[in-house]
Amino acid sequence: MDKNLTRRPRAADATVAATGSPGARALSVYRALRKAIIEQALRPGMKLPEDTIGERLGVSRTLVREALGRLALEGLVELKPNRGASVAYPTLEEARDVFDVRRGLERMVAETLAGRISKKQVAELEAHVRLEEAALQSGGVEAIRLAGEFHIKLVEMTGNALLSRYVQELSSRCTLILAIYGRPHSSECAVSEHRELIEAFVQGDAKRAAELMDHHLQAVVSRALIAPRVEQDIRDLLAPYAASEGLTQP
Repeated sequence: MDKNLTRRPRAADATVAATGSPGARALSVYRALRKAIIEQALRPGMKLPEDTIGERLGVSRTLVREALGRLALEGLVELKPNRGASVAYPTLEEARDVFDVRRGLERMVAETLAGRISKKQVAELEAHVRLEEAALQSGGVEAIRLAGEFHIKLVEMTGNALLSRYVQELSSRCTLILAIYGRPHSSECAVSEHRELIEAFVQGDAKRAAELMDHHLQAVVSRALIAPRVEQDIRDLLAPYAASEGLTQP
């Protein structure tokens, strides 16, 4: 997966999406939907009608279908014959399996980075943690997305493309799981845990880094609790994501 998919779209990107090729617009549709799911605007289990989404984003159903298929491969969307698409709604058992696999892979990430991380990378991680702190203080859902992006940054720093692909997919699924089962503000202690991880990387303590990562992800699971959902019109929910990608109604 392209690591650029996890960053915020720039104004230049939006311009390309609005006037560029079908491929550029398809990518913009994918990014808009993915971000809407990750930030919990589109809640787990919510129906994703191609015609309604296409109308709101100003694109054809073909491009919407392509984006939904890509999200389905990541486990963020479910596609069912004769029933259309919906945001995935994993069970608690599936959620535990996802976190178990993620814990194993991210222990590997932590062990790999310990003692091998550059000063530039440390500065990048510390800057990201400051963004997490600011997001928590503002009380916005952006904090959840930023918490997931911290882990994506870590795996990208290993230089292992295959490991990066799997961790990115699992991180996205975990964010979706927390949207279903996470308590409000359940990610509040993640910032301090992220700082501890950075410290272990700098110290070169692979064993401690792996243990901290395992403890961190276990703590995320332990904070799980079913939260209520409020249904809203998908057109309203997608409005800011359409604007961020330069997608408008025809």
